[in-house]
Order: sequence, then C-alpha cells, then structure tokens
Amino acid sequence: MTHDLTNIAARKVILGLSGGVDSAVAAFLLREAGADVEALHMTNWEDDDGYCSAAEDLQDARRVCDRLGIPLHHVNFAKQYRERVFEYFLDEYRRGRTPNPDVLCNREIKFGVFRDHAKRLGGELLATGHYARIASVDGNAALLKARDGNKDQSYFLHAVSAEALAETVFPLGDLDKAAVRRIAREQGLAVHDKKDSTGICFIGERPFREFLSNYLPAQPGPILTPDGREVGRHHGLIYYTLGQRQGLGIGGRRDAGDAPWYVVDKDATRNALVVDQGDTPLLLSDTLVAGAASWIGREPVQLDAGLRCKAKIRYRQHDQDCTLRRALDDRLMVTFDVPQRAAAPGQFIVFYQDDRCLGGAVIETVERRRAAAENAAEAAIS
Repeated sequence: MTHDLTNIAARKVILGLSGGVDSAVAAFLLREAGADVEALHMTNWEDDDGYCSAAEDLQDARRVCDRLGIPLHHVNFAKQYRERVFEYFLDEYRRGRTPNPDVLCNREIKFGVFRDHAKRLGGELLATGHYARIASVDGNAALLKARDGNKDQSYFLHAVSAEALAETVFPLGDLDKAAVRRIAREQGLAVHDKKDSTGICFIGERPFREFLSNYLPAQPGPILTPDGREVGRHHGLIYYTLGQRQGLGIGGRRDAGDAPWYVVDKDATRNALVVDQGDTPLLLSDTLVAGAASWIGREPVQLDAGLRCKAKIRYRQHDQDCTLRRALDDRLMVTFDVPQRAAAPGQFIVFYQDDRCLGGAVIETVERRRAAAENAAEAAIS
C-alpha cells in the first residue's frame, strides 16, 4: 500500500528533518494534512573542520519545529555512515572509479537505519523532503519521477526497496521548488531562503582534493595523449573523472592547438591520466556493462529477450533510449541508441519506463571502440 497527503490523517509520521527548506515545507504539509508528525534530525558527520554545517542544520531544524509546534528528535548515525557509505566511497576511489555516495546515503541511512529508528519511535510511516512520487502498481509500491523534472530525485532513490517505499510519504512530489520556497516564506519558516545543500552527501561542499588526501595517498604520474605523448603531470588518478576539463593544467601548449583537453581514460597500470582534445570520440560509448543491480520490486521479466527502456548515466541527464539485457554473471548489458559521453565506471545507471523508475545498477565496464571508430570514420569522410 502507498500513501499520499490525502490518506494520512491521524497516522504517526516520522519526518527526516534536515534543517533545509524542503524538509521544513514537508513538515508543514504533513501537519496540515492532519498527520501526527514528529521530526527526526540526523547527525552523520562529526569532524569539526569548518566545512560541515551539522550544528547550524540542527539549530535550523529546531527553529522549524518550534514554529510548527511539532516534536524534534535527534540521533547520531556517524558510525553507520562511515561503515556503510564512506568506506564504500573511499574504496571506489582506490579502485580508480567514480562513486556516487548519495545513492547509498538513501539506501543505507535515510531508508535504512533511519527507518529502523523511526519505527522504534512508533512511526507508522516515514517521510522526507525528496522530490519524487510513489504509486501503487499491481499492489506494490512503485517509484515515480517528481512533477518538477528539474528537481526530480528518483535517480538517487532507485536503490530503495519497494518495502521501504510502501511505508514512505514524499509530500513534495507534486510541487516545484518555487512553490516550496513560497510556502516556506508564507508560513514564516526561517529557512525559506536557505541555500540548497551541495557537495558530498552529509559531508558538505569543501575543497575535494584536500579532503580526499586526508584518507587516500595521492600518486602523481604522467598525463598522456592517446598515442603515448606526455603533455603534463597529474596529482593522482583519484582526483580526476572521465570527461573532466577543468584543473588539468595543460592548456596553452604550442604543439597542441587551442582546443580544450578532456580526460578520456585513467590507466591504473601505468598510473597515467589519458587526455584528448576537442570533440573526441574517445569519450563516446554505445554499450556498457553494469552490476549489483537494484530493482524496485520484481526484476523485469523481459531481460533475457531485451527490454526497451530509457536510462540515465548521471543525475540531470535527459532520458536516453536503450536496450537492456542480462549479461554473464547476472550483470546487465546496456546498448544505447545514441552513443553516450563520459560514462564512468562506479557511477550508477538508472532505468525508466515513462515516469516510473525501475531500478539501477553500478557501471562496471564501458565499450568505447565501436562509437570511436564510427565517429572517426565520419570525421574522415567529412
């Protein structure tokens, strides 16, 4: 069974209150719908290094609860966050991949240990300020995109189980950001103009290279062109991602022309960062293999024959037409109708049919050769 604001009167709802405007307005909407709402604020990162805003966020959460007249609970999940999310984050970087911790934050923390704690508080339902919707399909909870396509967060929620979604309310699913800020301002919520959080999940926005160097040793090495010519030195492969243009320090070379440089590969064997210039086909791929799939409910039955669907290889990307098939070892092979740019191992690929999110998987390997060859041939003809 799924729940929305029309059928939660008198139900006890535990809301994840971050101290930001989205969850604050979610609290107001739940209260107005007649829910017996209580707020739960999480602390998940404790290092006092001047970048984490945990103390400020807790104070903002208290101000919101005081304004709305709802109870506030506070819980510390820093240990669970380090074990379940941050260690994975570091391990992926050690492997030369590009992780997205927000997906694990949702699965392991917000809809994991947080959900368990909410039940201990007597909560029947869980609520958050995510921009997404839930529907009932064949009696099971299904995850839908938010009405506001610019704020839709279903990409980050794709690994949350159908069981957890069936006990969840997303009050903001039908609203856009402008409406949320307007409601906050009209209700006198002090966070109505608070800046949206950015950066690493629960850790915040900070100098990334400096932060990562506290946990992983950097190994500088050569920056090479595809034909092996050295054009510079990198600070450590962990600091770069495919498609990156800024921060390479190799612009303005007399022997290279004016076209911008892009990271096209990270060669761990040689500890080399491989770069190419301009509209390079080396960043394009039409096929990739993904593993560790997470499905919202049942796995699609059409995988063996080939499932036509849409996919995103990064947040905010437009849906891309593709065919999804089962590969070896229960991994997934995804073939795109149009070659994709800078698909990065370690990132998540998320699958959709219309507005419904089916689930997703972790990108393992990317096939660039066919796309590169076709584009190179087209360039030669033109």
